[in-house]
Amino acid sequence: MTIAILGGTGPQGKGLAKRFAAAGVDVVLGSRDGAKAAELASELNAALPANSGSISGADTASAVAAASEFVILSVPWAAHNSTLEQLKTLLSDKILIDIVVPLAEGNPKAVAMPPEGSATEAAQALLGDEIAVVGALHNVSAVTLNKVEQAINCDVLVCGNQLDAKEKVIALIKQIGVEAYNAGLAESARCIEAITPILIRINMSKAVPFSHAGIRIWAPQH
Repeated sequence: MTIAILGGTGPQGKGLAKRFAAAGVDVVLGSRDGAKAAELASELNAALPANSGSISGADTASAVAAASEFVILSVPWAAHNSTLEQLKTLLSDKILIDIVVPLAEGNPKAVAMPPEGSATEAAQALLGDEIAVVGALHNVSAVTLNKVEQAINCDVLVCGNQLDAKEKVIALIKQIGVEAYNAGLAESARCIEAITPILIRINMSKAVPFSHAGIRIWAPQH
C-alpha cells in the first residue's frame, strides 16, 4: 500500500510520513515543488528504522497518482480549496483524508469556518458526493507526530458521509498505534476541527505545566 500526503513537506505532513513509514506503509510526499519533496524524502528515509516503508517525494499530481487509495490533505487552509480544484479529476478512485483546520488568519487560537461549516464539508462540496472525503487527524500536534520514538498521546475522531470509507481510514490510522473513533457524518467536523484552536490555546497557556496535549476518549471506570 502507498499513501500520498499532500503538503507533506510541512510539519504535520512530515510527522505523518515518518509515522506511517515506521509502520511499514510506503509514503509519497506531494508538494508544489517536487524536487523539494524528493530531497526531504531522502532525509527522512535515512533516519527510518529497519523494515520501514519507503518515503518518496513528487509533485502534487504525481503523488496523488501514486497513491493506492488514500490521499491525505495537509496543506494550509489558504491553499485547501485551490489544491482540491486542481486535483479533482485525479481523486475519482481515491479516499481523501482531510486533516486541515480553518484557523483564523493571524490567530491560531480561533477558527474561521467556511460557509459549508468546516474544511471537511467544504472538501466534500467541492469534490462532489462521488468522491469519499473523510475528516481525521485534526487534533494531533505536529510536534507529537514528529517524535516517532514516543507513542502518540491522543485518540482520533473520524467523520464523513461514507461509512465504508470511514472504516478504512480508521483501520489505516490504527496502524500508527492510535485509537480512532467514528464520530459521525461530515457535519461533525464542525465540532472536531474547532477543538484544535482550543487545544492550541491550552497548550500555549502559562497556567498549565504541559504543551502539545491532545484529546482522549475514556471508558467509565466501572
